[in-house]
Amino acid sequence: MTGAAALPLAGRKVLVTGIANDQSIAHGCARAFRAMGADLAITYLNDKALPHVAPLAEALGAELLLPLDLRQADALESVFAAITERWGVLHAALHSIAFAPKDDLHGRLVDSSAAGFAMAMDISCHSFIRMARLAEPLMRGGGTLFTMSFQGASKVVEHYNLMGPVKAALESSVRYLAHELGPAGIRVHAISPGPIATRAASGLAEFDHLLADAAARAPAHALATIDDVGYATAMLAADHARLITGTTLYVDGGYHIMG
Repeated sequence: MTGAAALPLAGRKVLVTGIANDQSIAHGCARAFRAMGADLAITYLNDKALPHVAPLAEALGAELLLPLDLRQADALESVFAAITERWGVLHAALHSIAFAPKDDLHGRLVDSSAAGFAMAMDISCHSFIRMARLAEPLMRGGGTLFTMSFQGASKVVEHYNLMGPVKAALESSVRYLAHELGPAGIRVHAISPGPIATRAASGLAEFDHLLADAAARAPAHALATIDDVGYATAMLAADHARLITGTTLYVDGGYHIMG
């Protein structure tokens, strides 16, 4: 086989959320999906973010560029309505969105506010469950759902604070969704990159120290790039991975195995 027919995701329709700029993990995933043949729908947060995301979407030949602010009612439903109208089908969707109010993120978990915890859980975790519910009827022939996690879901990572329990809930949700949607041929995965210098990560205290520690202690002695994460993710959307589901895939040079 040669040309487009040889690409493992040729003709597949893929939704990518969470691109903020060219250093976003979601951008690395979008590039990998596209390189493997997929057609893309890409979202951006708001008008302020649009100038940073629109050129990336254009470069990738995205067929849809849609606003998505999960703090707005029905925003996710509007994205899926547009996908339904344009494509009528969906083969994969990437959820790469997380948020916690600054005071709650930077403070101790024990001091977190109920409102801040609830917002972090809603945007960072429950929105993935809502995405799965909206994607299910479009994935009539099966599909793959992805969300982004971090090692702080299973181990204490200094300064990760509130997001640790939130990501733990997200990874648990992946397992339950994989169980519930498996009979429909829908696979569900959490991707857990090692520390990567992204805009979102820059909000964590002492993040530069975490980067240096990961590079020094990982068996590979290297940090993953957004493209490393992207191709590992896209690989799981291909038919070759049809019997892999419910996993948390670490893309971190082995950093997660170190004590």
